[in-house]
Amino acid sequence: MKQPGHQRASVDTLRSRPRARVLVIGGGINGLAVFRDLALQGVDVALVERGDYCSGASAASSHMIHGGIRYLENGEFRLVKESVAERNGLLKIAPHYVKPLQTTVPIFSTFSGIVSAPLRFLTHKSGKPEERGALLIKVGLALYDSFSRDGGSVPRHRFLGRKKALAALPQLNPALKYTATYFDASMHDPERLALDVLRDGLDSGPHARAANYVEAVGFDDGAVRLRDGVTGDEFAFQADVVLNTSGPWTDLTNSALGQPTSLMGGTKGSHIVLDNSELLAATGGREIFFEHEDGRIVLIYPLKGKVMVGTTDIDADPSQPAICTDDEIDYFFDLVKHVFPTVPVGRGDIVYRFSGIRPLPGHGDLEPGFVSRDYRIVPSTLGQGTMLSLVGGKWTTFRALAEHLSTETLQLLGMPRTVSTAGLPIGGGAGFPTTDAAMQVWLTDNSREVGRARALQLIERYGTRATALIEELAEAGDDRLLNAPDYSVQEIVWLIRTEHVVHLLDLVQRRTSIAFTGEATHALLAELAALLAETLDWELGQAESEVDTAAEILRTVHGVQLNSRQVGAGA
Repeated sequence: MKQPGHQRASVDTLRSRPRARVLVIGGGINGLAVFRDLALQGVDVALVERGDYCSGASAASSHMIHGGIRYLENGEFRLVKESVAERNGLLKIAPHYVKPLQTTVPIFSTFSGIVSAPLRFLTHKSGKPEERGALLIKVGLALYDSFSRDGGSVPRHRFLGRKKALAALPQLNPALKYTATYFDASMHDPERLALDVLRDGLDSGPHARAANYVEAVGFDDGAVRLRDGVTGDEFAFQADVVLNTSGPWTDLTNSALGQPTSLMGGTKGSHIVLDNSELLAATGGREIFFEHEDGRIVLIYPLKGKVMVGTTDIDADPSQPAICTDDEIDYFFDLVKHVFPTVPVGRGDIVYRFSGIRPLPGHGDLEPGFVSRDYRIVPSTLGQGTMLSLVGGKWTTFRALAEHLSTETLQLLGMPRTVSTAGLPIGGGAGFPTTDAAMQVWLTDNSREVGRARALQLIERYGTRATALIEELAEAGDDRLLNAPDYSVQEIVWLIRTEHVVHLLDLVQRRTSIAFTGEATHALLAELAALLAETLDWELGQAESEVDTAAEILRTVHGVQLNSRQVGAGA
């Protein structure tokens, strides 16, 4: 398979210099963040990811950056304190992708849970499901405020009685007694934020190298054996320290390296994306955060003009694909009916569904909802060097986690920390205009060639990285795609050239929102594949094969029924 583009060049940088001080295995958000942190210290570091960047557990998130109010019940106060500090920090260092999120909790009782909650706190067993009432939620939110307010910049929570609650959100279940509203943060484009983290690391210099579609498949003669997932070729790579950040697949990676472990015990979380204008309007632009009758915390979340509903918490086998099942969809519809009983929803509204496995530690008979979301680092010997395996971790704490893991790595290497990532802008968050006045100045400076509306669209999509794209569009043109006019031919080519795109699905699912929002059609896949073929010099027939593969995965894994025009997914 011929593919001499930028992606294969990145593999060549590993082949031509098959050694680094540190090798990071796993390109989810935590692996990418520790890669960035080490690269910024000047460490000779390489990263490999067996699939595309941010295509595993990190791609199956609830699109939230949150402090984890639920973790208070687990007694994980350290994690809550760190999470809210990191949430507040990400609002400042990644303002292009992380935004304040108003969250409302409908409450149907006053005193429910005040007996069972302390028992759950002490035993971590769910027992008979019992909904948390207003008193318990009030105590939790008051405690959450004490962790969360960032010197007062985050508003305190608010309680409303039934009358005022229904006046604000009239389609909520009239059986409610109260609502509680507080602020967390949304992350509308997790994959794009992850790519910005990667770009920061790569931009630090040639000492930082990364390649997707490269898998660690063995350990021989003091070197990790890597396999190029495009060509199938294998080659040896040496490192003083190996960091296993492969998430739910940590045990599988360790086994491949001849170091079998039993560290992980992840659970599956699924989501559906609905194209339902009535449900979208009913949310009032807020996330609705709700405890279902089984005690599971679930959400109804307006996002990109659609509504995402999630999530489940089911024990899962990381060696098997995670797929959102029909039973889970029924569960979500029951949830929506309970919160918004007059809003009709059906399978024809689903434009996308997705599922992933959380990188949680093994938990025996502990209920999934009580498994710690905190992280730990497990050291071991690998040949003459050291391996550190990451267990746990969540999107919200990726920067702090990376700082912790990279600090331990620097100690092993005998190197000092020279750069702190606390407060350091990420990617297109650098110089991002955070006031209306600043945004108007930016738009004036960047709209001459592409127009004001297009400049606004691009800065919302890429942050201040849009400036480089606009400069390119000014020379190359900005011809809209026939089947997705929100994007242009030149914009897609820029993504292919600069963001390690290897397969069609990399574009459809992670470099753009096309799949998530239900915009994928056969015609669009063919149009994008033609651009890939031309840019990456694909062999004859590869574009057609990529379209077939993408269509099959979208259908079988994500419930998308591709037609000439997309009309819904998964009856």
